[in-house]
Amino acid sequence: MSCLPCFKKKAESPPEEVPVAHPKEEISTTPPNPAEPFHKGDKVNPDENGDSDAKTYTFRQLATATKNFKQECLIGEGGFGRVFKGTLQGGEVVAVKQLDRSGTQGNQEFLVEVKKLTLLNHPNLVNLIGYCADGDQRILVFEYMPMGRLEDHLLDIKEDKKPLDWLSRMNIALGAANGLEYLHEKANPPIIYRDLKGTNILLDKDFNPRLSDYGLAKLAGGGSTTNMSPMMMGTGYSAPEFERTGELSLKSDVYCFGVVLLELITGRRAVDTTRPTDEQNLVAWAQPYLKDPKRFPELADPRLEKRFPVKSLNQAVGVTAMCLQDEPMVRPLIGDVVAALSFLTMPSPDDPVPSSPTAPTPTSNIEKSSPNNEDQQSSENDDQGDSKDYSDDEDEDSESDKQNDEKARDKQRSQKISDKRQSQKVCGSQEDDKGSSEFGYGSASGSSEY
Repeated sequence: MSCLPCFKKKAESPPEEVPVAHPKEEISTTPPNPAEPFHKGDKVNPDENGDSDAKTYTFRQLATATKNFKQECLIGEGGFGRVFKGTLQGGEVVAVKQLDRSGTQGNQEFLVEVKKLTLLNHPNLVNLIGYCADGDQRILVFEYMPMGRLEDHLLDIKEDKKPLDWLSRMNIALGAANGLEYLHEKANPPIIYRDLKGTNILLDKDFNPRLSDYGLAKLAGGGSTTNMSPMMMGTGYSAPEFERTGELSLKSDVYCFGVVLLELITGRRAVDTTRPTDEQNLVAWAQPYLKDPKRFPELADPRLEKRFPVKSLNQAVGVTAMCLQDEPMVRPLIGDVVAALSFLTMPSPDDPVPSSPTAPTPTSNIEKSSPNNEDQQSSENDDQGDSKDYSDDEDEDSESDKQNDEKARDKQRSQKISDKRQSQKVCGSQEDDKGSSEFGYGSASGSSEY
């Protein structure tokens, strides 16, 4: 009975308390999996001061790294501010995002939001390295993505670059969905991306996608549901409910992801004013195709030159159509989207990949009765017939040998008979006549065989 409380105590301990990554830290110097430190259910205490890994930089340090924020170091500009490429004193290359000072929060609120962002670590999110909060400056320092933005390889393709192939596009879509799933289902509280689009999907050196500008709404503008209206309106990514009421939700992010997936499939921009009027808005142009499965292949980017599995394309278009539903409740959760896209990154039956041998199935019996197998069976029967003829030839040869032996013996007998007949002429004995009659039977039979 005394052991029962101990057993109960062990049984009630939550599984999160079991140290999984801790032993690895003791025996290895490699950093733990970035997706493990922050799980759904882990609460971030805004008052904590020692749990943040963010580095603090002075304005002078970041100004030196970016050459005083010169235009030649500018690599991007969005609704939250401008991004510069910088080189820190130790030689580390970083992306320095200078937030717009209008509408920014106070120093304490800014530090709280930064600490929350540093706890969000995932392979498909751009890592926040540090920040600067000198005076009224609000600057964030992120890891640098050498391959730039997704649209640089999908939409703004230079002549010396090849367009992304189908499998690369699906891998990018899956990676972006994984990052969004982390924000929606593993961050606590869930984070609404608010501004998911092609320009905010960056690529590392291995073309793995990383989501940027996540969680910056509260840093830049207070995080209300309507203050994002000027930035998102007219971009082609905003969900219908946002355009009607200005409200954002997790399903609004799913709609935005559907637009990004449609861009990956078609190679078109969400809004392209250089096209004819009826083709400028990508979602509006694609609606007739999304409603007719027979027309799904017509959505494929012409630069793919039809080098894609048709089944994979149809499934990708089907996922896109679900994400672009007008009603938020009808759209799938991002976790369901991840599950669907994971199958599109695997070799499909349409891919020229040799399949592994399978176990015998009823189809194997059908194959045995196929014309090819009938020819094979007939050839086997012919071989068996040939072997039978060969055995018959052997029997005939042995029979002829026996006949030759008998002929040789008859020849000897006939020779003996002729000798005895000669002796009969000389002697004329009756015993010899009797013997000759006996040998005469044998000779007669022998001559008949000749």
